[in-house]
Amino acid sequence: MMRINLKKLAVAGMMAALGVCLSAFSIPVGASRCFPIQHLLNVLAGIFLGPGYAVGFAFSTALIRNLMGTGSLLAFPGSMAGAFLCAFLYQQTGKMWTAFAGELAGTGVIGGMLCYPVAKLLLGNQEAVVFTYVVPFSISTAGGCILAAMLLGVLCKAGTLRYLQGMLQET
Repeated sequence: MMRINLKKLAVAGMMAALGVCLSAFSIPVGASRCFPIQHLLNVLAGIFLGPGYAVGFAFSTALIRNLMGTGSLLAFPGSMAGAFLCAFLYQQTGKMWTAFAGELAGTGVIGGMLCYPVAKLLLGNQEAVVFTYVVPFSISTAGGCILAAMLLGVLCKAGTLRYLQGMLQET
């Protein structure tokens, strides 16, 4: 039986709300709209929440953004793959750089490639090829990872990172 950590669930909900509210800030790059805030939040979710909650947060954010008309179907495979890989690698190693690498590889490469069937079959983009979204997603992801590294660096230096992680643990 899976136990639900209400603290993590509440934080995931607040992060989804933040992601939705900040979805107006996107940068058009090539064939996609880049949303570095999503990648910043993916890294934070991966480090603070773990794989299950991080993927749930990414899915919820993509779903709400799509329902509001501020997102794209491409947000589903991209953000969910990145959130999972980021959280999984951080959970396995405890090293922050693996979370960044997971987000870069998960969203930038794997998520970018997973967008190909979505673009081709659901969005009708006949010009799309397997690597169409890898470069724009990687650019957006790199920007979000840089923002996350700056924020996490400040939290680490202040001693707040471990405190916040401790607060989210099950009691």
